[in-house]
Amino acid sequence: MHPMHLLTAWDDPATRRAWTKLLIGALLGQILWPAAWLGLLAWYVGMSITWTLWLFFVPMSYAFYRTFLQWAYWRSAFRARRLLRHYPWQEYEAPESGIGNLPGVPDGYAWLRFPNPEAPAQPVTMVMHSHLRSVWWGGRLGRRATTERKAQVRKIWFAGDPRFAAVIAVPGPRHLYVIHQRSSYHPGIPADGGGAGPQALELARRAGVRVPAPGCSGPVAG
Repeated sequence: MHPMHLLTAWDDPATRRAWTKLLIGALLGQILWPAAWLGLLAWYVGMSITWTLWLFFVPMSYAFYRTFLQWAYWRSAFRARRLLRHYPWQEYEAPESGIGNLPGVPDGYAWLRFPNPEAPAQPVTMVMHSHLRSVWWGGRLGRRATTERKAQVRKIWFAGDPRFAAVIAVPGPRHLYVIHQRSSYHPGIPADGGGAGPQALELARRAGVRVPAPGCSGPVAG
């Protein structure tokens, strides 16, 4: 059965395989980046030559940074799984997108717009707040992207609710990415329901998203 016709994205075997690859990537990073940092550190100590610090400083710093960043990859993978288990895939043809140059969107941040499920004429803007795995997307959504690169994201699979959070991918699915409103996962930001009704709020809650208390949904983001 075509993935678009299934009850949830998780019912698609290819989607489960894509998510497994996402998890394996997080696992390998958890092993390889600390090993790389320790190996470089041990090599430097063993060399005992001061000037070699400049040769190792950049790779050591980056490996150290990635070591402490890996928890975010785990978090992103499990957020994706919850969303995929509750929302079906939808396919959008050439949704409006760009990088910066939009009110409320920081310079250099990629964004896309999707229809509001309860008011399709009111598009909702979603920003790629996290740089985790966003480099591939950012290189294809901006105006400077080549025609070939733009063609790679002409069709986008979407599983979620743009007022809260979603998993986006290119057909396959490939290049899974969790895109979300900042209030959906940040306790320090008041939860905004985006005008969602009770059923949409409950579905988002079961998918692991922070939602406002009943009767407190806010205006549509966009």
